[in-house]
Amino acid sequence: MSMPKTPSGSSLIGLDIAGSFFAPIQDAAPPSPTKRHTIKISIIGTGNVGMAIAQTILTQDLADELTLVDALPDKLRGEMLDLQHAAAFLPRTTISASTDFSATAASDLCIVTAGARQNPGESRLNLLHRNVNLFRKIIPPLVEYSPDAILLIVSNPVDILTYVAWKLSGFPSNRVIGSGTNLDSSRFRFLIADHLDVNAQDVQAYIIGEHGDSSVALWSSISIGGVPILSFLEKRQIPYEKATLENIHKEVINCAYEVIKLKGYTSWAIGYSVANLARSILRDQRRIHPVSVLAKGFHDIDGGDVFLSLPAQLGRGGLLGVINVPITDEEAERLRESAKTILEVQAQLGV
Repeated sequence: MSMPKTPSGSSLIGLDIAGSFFAPIQDAAPPSPTKRHTIKISIIGTGNVGMAIAQTILTQDLADELTLVDALPDKLRGEMLDLQHAAAFLPRTTISASTDFSATAASDLCIVTAGARQNPGESRLNLLHRNVNLFRKIIPPLVEYSPDAILLIVSNPVDILTYVAWKLSGFPSNRVIGSGTNLDSSRFRFLIADHLDVNAQDVQAYIIGEHGDSSVALWSSISIGGVPILSFLEKRQIPYEKATLENIHKEVINCAYEVIKLKGYTSWAIGYSVANLARSILRDQRRIHPVSVLAKGFHDIDGGDVFLSLPAQLGRGGLLGVINVPITDEEAERLRESAKTILEVQAQLGV
């Protein structure tokens, strides 16, 4: 006698939990109709960040084809050969490189790390203008050769450049994502775990907003092993100082500056962070990541189209939904200030 199938948990509860847990994405495009069994990732920019991402993607067996694109042919070929020579130690992946964007054709995921470096005495706004001009040369050909791809922007300032990529691509917003505060949140979890002497994987904590100095730490929603930490401390009448919390957040912001001061650049952590995002997208993991998304309309953000990091669900269709995470009035106000800061800069770009 065969046993009847057990209905799913949502059927037992009788509620559409998923439907109320996530805010829907407006005008979202469906996942790529491609039925190929191979996965192709293209990385634009083979600097320290681009190559750290490439190396991590290879070791984690995330792609069948990996294409590198850069404007410097000698360095590009050298990086390609260096990776190819490790073939005996890696899962089988076809690695290619080109200065021509046609090599990226039929990519499932295009990761953009290319960006102009700041010259001595140059203003951030002037640097941003140069990066916008660079994106005008990068984004349209990527879209032309891979019209069904998902764009993952890593170049800084990531929130503004993700907005620029979205405008230049003509893609629906769910298929243009910035790496945002995914790494900031990892640093945040590490520092909290270190402070409390627990494993970072047991810490649920998010940094949202701008990937930068105006980011917002969501203290109200931090949990350790499923226990909301601030409400736990209050119920147990365990005193804590807000200044201590703010210092941890400041340390998160300063982490990147310290690494850059010590070794000249950041690479490994962002490599793992972006590979983590690529896995969630391409393997349809539906995991929650704080990434830069079109934030207008969430938490009363208005004033124009702006990309900011919010806890979002990622899968094969790109951005699947933004989690309705409860935030305090103070956190919401800081988030709106973060949006205002970015919108003021965007208004000067003419995109």
